[in-house]
Amino acid sequence: MPANWMRRSFLAAACASAALLAACGSSDVESAFTPTRFVAFGDAQADVGQVGGKSYTVNDGTLNIWTKQLASRYGGTIAPVSASGLSYAQGNARVAATPDAAGDASTPTVTQQVTQFLAGQQPADGDLVIVSAGASDIIAGMAAVQAGTLTEAQYVDAASQAGKNLAAQVRRLSDAGAKHILVTGTYDLSRTPWAVAIGKQDLISSASLRFNNDLLVAIEDLRKTVFYVDIAYYVNLFQGNPGGYGFTDGRTPVCTSVDAGPGIGIGAGEVNSSLCTSSTLLTDADPGRYVFADKVYLTPAAHRRFGDYAYDRLRQRW
Repeated sequence: MPANWMRRSFLAAACASAALLAACGSSDVESAFTPTRFVAFGDAQADVGQVGGKSYTVNDGTLNIWTKQLASRYGGTIAPVSASGLSYAQGNARVAATPDAAGDASTPTVTQQVTQFLAGQQPADGDLVIVSAGASDIIAGMAAVQAGTLTEAQYVDAASQAGKNLAAQVRRLSDAGAKHILVTGTYDLSRTPWAVAIGKQDLISSASLRFNNDLLVAIEDLRKTVFYVDIAYYVNLFQGNPGGYGFTDGRTPVCTSVDAGPGIGIGAGEVNSSLCTSSTLLTDADPGRYVFADKVYLTPAAHRRFGDYAYDRLRQRW
């Protein structure tokens, strides 16, 4: 199933990305877009330290989140709103539903994040607006399946609706005047140590696919202002063939920072990478050789690789 998911996801994203690219053409030296601000919305995939300066990866003082790496490639920086920046993304945030993946009703949804931004200002011509979410809805939905409050079919349908809801937020930003919006969905969470541990790879793969595909379909007509960068395709590549991308382990979490509480939403007593530092790693482990920080989220090395990939794709588009 995961291999088929990868092929289908790549084909869907490639078609959408090709359409978006064809609409505006590739950038060149004279016309290339250089952002003056970086604005971000989403969940742990894009959280640059909203709470306590901690991100969901190894907190080692490096460019440890892909949006930081992306901004650095343009010679810029990105910071959380809590530190007077413009990244509203927050770990465990769902697209529209509450509570969050860890059961906290106070975490702003992506919808609320966009509302907060638009209430105070409007997008500027030099903004690169980043929308990156989906994992928290997949995690929260699986918790409901395990609790018996959602059927498997309802779980996949809920993921589909969450993808459509994320597309609605992209549309709000475009309608408000954002001219350069980078969108990612979720990577295929069936390939994570979490999915393997609970034996639900096929179901989680179906939910991840539906989220991304319905997001893509709903933003297809926004090709003038929106560009989709396929995180699912790229993470599949280095998770499936870690040696080809400088990794030695695509299956084992490198962090040992166990959270007695709800953590990242996959249960109590699990590793929570937002608590992870260079001092809470597997013995003698080099985090640069691992794909996963915890059972769901990526290491800084994996984030940087995706940040570089996103930068290269954006330079081809704008």
